[in-house]
Amino acid sequence: MVASKAVLQVFSRASPCVYSYDRGIYSSNSVLSPKSNVICIKNKGIGYTKWHNGLQNRLSVYGFRCGEPGDGDSHGKTSGNRLKFFICKCRGVESTGGLTADDGRRTSLPVNGKSSVPRSQDFEFTQQSKNENGGFASNDKSEASGAIIDTIDKAYSTSIEEEAWDLLRASMVYYCGNPIGTIAANDLSSSTILNYDQVFIRDFIPSGIAFLLKGEYDIVRNFILHTLQLQSWEKTMDCYSPGQGLMPASFKVRTVPLDGDDSATEDVLDPDFGEAAIGRVAPVDSGLWWIILLRAYGKCSGDLSVQERVDVQTGIKMILKLCLADGFDMFPTLLVTDGSCMIDRRMGIHGHPLEIQALFYSALLCGREMLAQEDGSADLMRALNNRLVALSFHIREYYWIDMKKLNEIYRYKTEEYSYDAVNKFNIYPDQIPPWLVQFMPDRGGYLIGNLQPAHMEFRFFSLGNLWSIVSCLATLDQSHAILDLIEAKWAELVADMPFKICYPALEGQEWRIITGSDPKNTPWSYHNGGSWPTLLWQLTVACIKMNRPEIAEKAVKLAERRISGDKWPEYYDTKQGRFIGKQSRLFQTWSIAGYLVAKLLLANPNAAKILVNEEDSELVNTFSSMISANPRRNRGRKVLKRSFIV
Repeated sequence: MVASKAVLQVFSRASPCVYSYDRGIYSSNSVLSPKSNVICIKNKGIGYTKWHNGLQNRLSVYGFRCGEPGDGDSHGKTSGNRLKFFICKCRGVESTGGLTADDGRRTSLPVNGKSSVPRSQDFEFTQQSKNENGGFASNDKSEASGAIIDTIDKAYSTSIEEEAWDLLRASMVYYCGNPIGTIAANDLSSSTILNYDQVFIRDFIPSGIAFLLKGEYDIVRNFILHTLQLQSWEKTMDCYSPGQGLMPASFKVRTVPLDGDDSATEDVLDPDFGEAAIGRVAPVDSGLWWIILLRAYGKCSGDLSVQERVDVQTGIKMILKLCLADGFDMFPTLLVTDGSCMIDRRMGIHGHPLEIQALFYSALLCGREMLAQEDGSADLMRALNNRLVALSFHIREYYWIDMKKLNEIYRYKTEEYSYDAVNKFNIYPDQIPPWLVQFMPDRGGYLIGNLQPAHMEFRFFSLGNLWSIVSCLATLDQSHAILDLIEAKWAELVADMPFKICYPALEGQEWRIITGSDPKNTPWSYHNGGSWPTLLWQLTVACIKMNRPEIAEKAVKLAERRISGDKWPEYYDTKQGRFIGKQSRLFQTWSIAGYLVAKLLLANPNAAKILVNEEDSELVNTFSSMISANPRRNRGRKVLKRSFIV
């Protein structure tokens, strides 16, 4: 029954049904019998009719028929082979709680609480076979079974996509009758809402990309323009106001009565710039993501009038000026506090986290591309170009680590006081953690999470590395090496559910000191080594750019086995990502949208161009000259050519 087991494994990935078959008289290398009764027990919820009809249409190509209860056992015939029939009898389950009659396990809950796509674990197979003279030839059997399996794989994947679109549209928020965004989560089972009913800038990005790829541009246009208006709002905390270019972390649409008329109401936008957030941290990444989405909107829709508007041009400049403002830092990287990006809690990323640098670099390139060429922008463009060169050099040279670089750090000399020091940041070799020696493959590498004086953050941060590929912050060789490492360390970074937000988790005393004993960021949970399905879309863009989409396809298929049946969680816990996060919200919008974007891009890889930044030839030439030349060679005062008698 080796082949039968193989069929079982594929079917268990593919379809939200309970199948059964009994052993027949076929030999051990047989597959599904030419006379098999395959019984599908399916809870009829949202998307069922489309799934059933689509499966029936696909199976009819191969001479199969998908029936309903009472259809009988009539057998459809095909020409050219001995395959007689394939019948799927679908019966509704009389259960309002979404429980199957067999095992009581819950299936997925869309907005109305009904299940549409049960978990792929809920599969049983029984084969009923009869002896028949002649039977199948070996090739006929394999081709027929392969066609069946491929058909059901596609049908199941389609049903998940349809459910995801229904859920995404159910999360849409309207302002004055027009769609303006999507809420963070639509989990009706949760008793505490907190701010998950708000529209987050960073959370809406995959939703916006999904709508763009679907040709639904209005919601993205409305989001861009209305969040731009919020940029100029007064924002204070304890009598202090941050820079004007700061974009909000989130906003909520509130309906309030009109002044002087209790019978009439109006919609108002209530933004949060961090003054109400947990930890009171300003969202540095919001403005960067806004610029990236603005460029994607123009490239996808062809509507450049939005980015050419005076108020939009002003908004771009305000964000870039805020990021390019002079400070005390000696590095070209952006200095931020802990919790200022996707990892919005204390996780030891304060300083110069890679995620912020990758988004910063991408926003600089996108902003330069969209800014109108005018006299008033000359100084900004000059500062922008200078920062791009310095930032790319700094990240590529000092953040990169592979086995060769690791061995170099292992032999570092410390306390070097010299302009030509090798160990420029005074990194102590004892900082190399034991796990890294085992984790680093012979082929591959990655960009470290952070770099400060006497400190290298060796943890692997997924979003920063993936977006460094997308934005061309990493070189071509480094980009391939990052994907090589992901493939080599699939069991650690992906395991049962893509994708680890960082690796490894902080544990023990290190966890207590760095997180402050955060009960939400316990080891292998949430931001501390949790698995986040929304990262699928960034992984897909990076893989498509490097012409290695098979990596993303493998991750998407892995996610499809569980994500719908698990009700689209925000994140997963444990090293292998086997448990739904203990405080994870269900029906998390960016988990849904991230999956949809990954599927849309894999179906149309050329569409990834709206997000990808191409390598700038001028930057490449400048970077090459910086590598070949000694950056300290011309330091100091210029030598005067004329001599003076003193």
